[in-house]
Amino acid sequence: MNQIQMAGPALTLVVLYCSDITACREFYESLGLTLDREQHGTGPVHFAARTSGGAVLELYPADQREPTNPIRIGLTVERGNITIPLSPGNHVLEDPDGRRVAVTVTEQTGRAND
Repeated sequence: MNQIQMAGPALTLVVLYCSDITACREFYESLGLTLDREQHGTGPVHFAARTSGGAVLELYPADQREPTNPIRIGLTVERGNITIPLSPGNHVLEDPDGRRVAVTVTEQTGRAND
């Protein structure tokens, strides 16, 4: 998967059900995501972040109906935006619920007005 060209549908939403939503929120925030608290009507409080590509990552509390399950996601992050010590390159981490997260760390691009 070198370069992905846009053709057809685009992935816009990933929902992760978390047995420990606080620990998962802290994990994903340490990778540079800004997770905002949300609640739709009488639904559960959850957290959502929009990625630079436009996709939304949501963290919901798991319950008996929505068990956590294995999934692997990938994120590309800039080194200056993360709070955990990762060198540039590819890493595979595990979130607090045991999901594998492929993280590619890049050097900061120095872009202004992003």
